[in-house]
Amino acid sequence: MRSILLIVFSSLIFSIISCAGKNSDNVNQGNTEQVIMDTTKHKHTNNLINETSPYLLQHAHNPVNWYAWGDEALEKAKAENKLLLISVGYSACHWGHVMEHESFEDEAVAKIMNDNFICIKVDREERPDIDQIYMNAVQLMTGRGGWPLNCFALPTGEPFYGGTYFPKEQWLQILNNVANEYKAAPQNVIEYAEKLTQGVKTSEVLPMVKNNTPFSMSVLDSGVADIKKQLDYVEGGGNHSPKFPMPNNYQFLLHYYHYSKDKELLGVIELTLDKMAYGGIYDQIGGGFARYSTDKYWKAPHFEKMLYDNGQLVSLYSDAYQLTKKPLYKHVVYQTLEYIEREMTAANGAFYSSLDADSEGKEGKFYVWSKEELEAILKEDYPLAKEYYNVNSIGKWEGHYILLRKKDNVKIAKLFDLSAKEVEKKINKINATLLKERAKRVRPGLDDKTLTSWNALMLKGYVDAYNVFGEDNFLKAAIKNANFIVSTQIRKDGGLNHNYKNGVSNLDGYLEDYSFTTEALIALYQATFDEKWLAHAKQLTDYSIVHFYDTKTGFFFFTSNNAKGLIARKMELSDNVIPASNSSMAKSLFLLGELYYNEDYTKKSKQMLKNIEAQVSQYISGYSNWGILMLNQVKPFYEVAISGKKAHAKRQELNNNYIPNKLIVGSTKASNLPLLEMKEVNGKTMIYVCYNKACQRPVEEVSEALKQIK
Repeated sequence: MRSILLIVFSSLIFSIISCAGKNSDNVNQGNTEQVIMDTTKHKHTNNLINETSPYLLQHAHNPVNWYAWGDEALEKAKAENKLLLISVGYSACHWGHVMEHESFEDEAVAKIMNDNFICIKVDREERPDIDQIYMNAVQLMTGRGGWPLNCFALPTGEPFYGGTYFPKEQWLQILNNVANEYKAAPQNVIEYAEKLTQGVKTSEVLPMVKNNTPFSMSVLDSGVADIKKQLDYVEGGGNHSPKFPMPNNYQFLLHYYHYSKDKELLGVIELTLDKMAYGGIYDQIGGGFARYSTDKYWKAPHFEKMLYDNGQLVSLYSDAYQLTKKPLYKHVVYQTLEYIEREMTAANGAFYSSLDADSEGKEGKFYVWSKEELEAILKEDYPLAKEYYNVNSIGKWEGHYILLRKKDNVKIAKLFDLSAKEVEKKINKINATLLKERAKRVRPGLDDKTLTSWNALMLKGYVDAYNVFGEDNFLKAAIKNANFIVSTQIRKDGGLNHNYKNGVSNLDGYLEDYSFTTEALIALYQATFDEKWLAHAKQLTDYSIVHFYDTKTGFFFFTSNNAKGLIARKMELSDNVIPASNSSMAKSLFLLGELYYNEDYTKKSKQMLKNIEAQVSQYISGYSNWGILMLNQVKPFYEVAISGKKAHAKRQELNNNYIPNKLIVGSTKASNLPLLEMKEVNGKTMIYVCYNKACQRPVEEVSEALKQIK
């Protein structure tokens, strides 16, 4: 075992690489069926040919005898006493595809893998539960992680060695040494695996905190003070590169600003949103954000577009517009949702997962332009486009130009002796022309699987945009997606499935599916006052409590008690590019407790927050969603009940204001919701502002209600 570890740690210094993009050999919506049906053109076809995941199908013709995670592979490993080789990646993963080309498509490498291991390929987006376990193991061994993730485990699933990307020669050395060590000294490998597995089971577990001390604003104040030291006051975002949008961080900071009125903080929030919207990370002509910027200027992205980023960023920019009324933010929301409708939405209202960074084997080729192309396409409009989108040294990237902005419309207008409205009109024409021309190019691959959790984030994005802008099409898209989730993804037993593609929905949902969907449905209720969405939210929460809740810690497991074949049940506690499922669930429990006067929900939410309180104070950037919940505990949180025929009009008027510390309920007729009971007044629409289940004097005008909200 010691010989393996020497190789392990020396190679890991080189090999820990995070994914940025992927190559062009993706199976997109247009050719998935052909790949599945026609295997005669390929020399090799393995078990992945039967899967629906585009990422797994990409590997279906490797000479490696890949299996999907499941009973067949695990039982075969035990029967043949072969080690598992678990390789985890996802569609937007560049280095995963580099490793595929270098090693997994090489017949000599594949023979060593097939002879010595049962090889399992995992789409981490479909199976985040598996990814969690083996990523945690690699992080415990090395202190770092990333994708592609390659982990070796005993036939029973216990890991003992892993890393990320390995060049071919290094990979061959590791394969041979691991296989030889297991043959020569299996007990050493088994003992190490058992110790590591115990570490995986116990890491990231927090105990239940028993004290009932009140939550304190000082925890959040000190956390924000730390955040402010880590921000870039010139380019926005963090003072480092690469730069990820991290929408939940800025949602929290907007909430915090609502109470603090810290102008410096609001300034850097706006700076960040402005720079992202002007940068190359944003698709200037087509809408939508790439996953992250490789530099500190938001200029050069890794060009893949992820549904989860764009769903959250639509919510963030909607809220920011609600507060600031900045036209740029409205433009970003509308253009991004046009992109989602155009390229990421199925006929049934479901949303696809991602667009690849690459086309024709080159990263970003679909999105960048040459000067000659732009001149030929735009003709007399080229000079304006050149200045507006920086077809110069600022936008130059690898011999082409990334379209990005530096000046607003007013400044551009002065340069061309135009009005700002004329500039906007001309740019809209330029964008339409370039978008039409770009559509003729070879498109990036589409990962057309549907994930319930990511759909819920996009669903909430649509709802938040509707609340702010009142655009009916936004609400229609939200309702259509919600109907897809409740009609297709909720099973007869009340459980929720994680995946959907080509009519197949076969993976038991994870906590993120339940928590994000619950949050989205609560938001949809507040936009429609249709109580069926609340009923679904409550049902999913009750199911989660039965199947995911841990009475020992007060948190929820990521996997249900029906999960099989896993060596550990993990808990997701810290927020990242997506909020932690436990923080999302705690927020939903808080809101449902308010809506239904359910003390059990309220108690569970408070206990979860109390358990995490120490972590929030130490590193609030990693617990920003928890921070939002804590603000609702230390500051007044208002229940606003609107009853009467004009309830929807009053709701929309109220939503012209940024009030993050509120929950809206409403009805045009009698309702049994506790907050709406006995609140009908003959012929009038009344607004009740309530706090801690005590309501102030009812009023008819929104302006009067706003005076009651401090």
